[in-house]
Amino acid sequence: MSHLARHLAIRGQVQGVGYRWSMTQEAKRLGVTGWVRNRADGSVEAALAGPTPAVEALTLWARRGPPGARVTAVDMQPLPADTVFEGFAQRPSA
Repeated sequence: MSHLARHLAIRGQVQGVGYRWSMTQEAKRLGVTGWVRNRADGSVEAALAGPTPAVEALTLWARRGPPGARVTAVDMQPLPADTVFEGFAQRPSA
């Protein structure tokens, strides 16, 4: 199975709505590793790695987020294909 890694920048009403916690739960359910954190500009940033179908599914989830979120944009950048993380973590805000 192919491996995919990408960086996401999620904008909209994505802080204060449980976005990071919900993404962490969804990532664990899908078997995706990486991290998620709030940014000072009001966006959420995430790095994802795992089997291509799982990373694609989490990226689709990121476009809608949890109930209460209003995602207006998700910018994606590829990460090196050999990127590996241990588990999925909520990092401190940056």
